[in-house]
Amino acid sequence: MWKIVACETVGEELKPLLPPGTECKSLQFGLHLSPDKLRRELQEEINASDGVDTIILGYGLCSNGVVGLRSARSRLVIPRMDDCIGIFLGSRAAYQKQFDREPGTYYLTKGWIECGDTPFSEHEKMVGKYGEETARWISRELLKHYTRLALINTGQYQVEHYRTYSRRVADFFELRFEEIDGSTRLLEKLIRGCWDDEFVVVEPEQEITAQMFRKTEPR
Repeated sequence: MWKIVACETVGEELKPLLPPGTECKSLQFGLHLSPDKLRRELQEEINASDGVDTIILGYGLCSNGVVGLRSARSRLVIPRMDDCIGIFLGSRAAYQKQFDREPGTYYLTKGWIECGDTPFSEHEKMVGKYGEETARWISRELLKHYTRLALINTGQYQVEHYRTYSRRVADFFELRFEEIDGSTRLLEKLIRGCWDDEFVVVEPEQEITAQMFRKTEPR
C-alpha cells in the first residue's frame, strides 16, 4: 500500500497521472520558505501513515527540508532532485541544460501560478504595504539578476491561460518570455515504482541525508 505526500505544485502535475483510489496529500507550497517547518509537517504526515508500506514524497531536497526524515514502518521514496524544477523538466540533466543555457531564469508552472507564487503576486502584496513606486523598486531589485521568465509546459493542461499570465509577468518585469517543454517522465517513474538511481529510497528506520542527493544521475 502506497501513500503520496507532495507539495501542492507537484500535486497539480501528479494527480492526472494517478490510478483511481491512490491517496495524494498535498501540503502548502509556502512551506518551502521555511525548511524546518516543511520538515516538521512532512514528519507529522509520515508518523500518521499507519499501515502504509511506501510513502512517496513529491519533493526534492528543497533547501534540506527533507533531511532528517525517517519512518519506523514505511519505505520513503523521493526524486533525487535539488528542487521541483528538475521534476517538472523530467530529469536533472534537463535542468542542468537549461541552467547552462541561461542561469538567470525565473521558472513558472501551472501549480506556482495557481498557488500565487509569482513575481507579480509578490509585487501586488508589496504594493499594499509600501505603495506602487517603492514596491516596483523592491521587485526590480529582487529580480535584477534574472533575464528570462520561463513557463514550463508539461502538456497536461490547457496552457493558454498560464501562457498569457506568464507573458504579462515577463513584460511587467522586463524579462524575456519563453515557454519550454516540461516532462512527466520522472513523475510517471515515481508512481510506477521504477525507483532507480534517479530516486532516493530509504528503508524503515533509515534517515534521509543530504548526501543521498549527490549521486550522479545517468545521462
